Amino acid sequence: MKINAINIRPGNVLEYEGKLMLVTKIDLIQPGKGNAVIQVEMKDVRTGTKTQNRWRTQETVERARLDEHEMQFLYNEGDAYTFMDTESFEQVTVPRDLIGDAAIFLQENMTCTVVSHEGNPISVQLPPSVTMEIVEAEPVVKGQTASSSYKPAILENGAKVMVPPHIEAGTRIVVSTADSSYVERAKE
Repeated sequence: MKINAINIRPGNVLEYEGKLMLVTKIDLIQPGKGNAVIQVEMKDVRTGTKTQNRWRTQETVERARLDEHEMQFLYNEGDAYTFMDTESFEQVTVPRDLIGDAAIFLQENMTCTVVSHEGNPISVQLPPSVTMEIVEAEPVVKGQTASSSYKPAILENGAKVMVPPHIEAGTRIVVSTADSSYVERAKE
């Protein structure tokens, strides 16, 4: 599907020079004289190679047609993660590098969105947040103000997260899967 370069957004997948390129960053450059251009930083979906390109804003680019399927995470064996389509019960195995750092937050039966191009998975999107229990947290230091300081804590999956001083081991918290940051205390 053709789109104007001005409509390119981070997260879009473009077909460029016979490759699938994931847009990671865009900059709109408007010189004092001449046409505006869009500077696009892209990453090859298959090889991970980064590249940059510029287009005039009125030029058209080819946006890849992607399929998104809600799938349930079943299990992982090493770096291979298996998901199941909840409607057709078809199973798909995805390498860890397509999931990224968020793979640590995958839990059994979690519903994720598997994005594929012509039947080949190219990325996995987890829910925006997960609820996990803290297994280890440093004690509160006297005189520390709650508004300005966070302390390190370790979650049940081994991930480290910075939490407010009032959060202790055994507390369930909501964590952002995008950047592993503390969101809020989980509502019981």
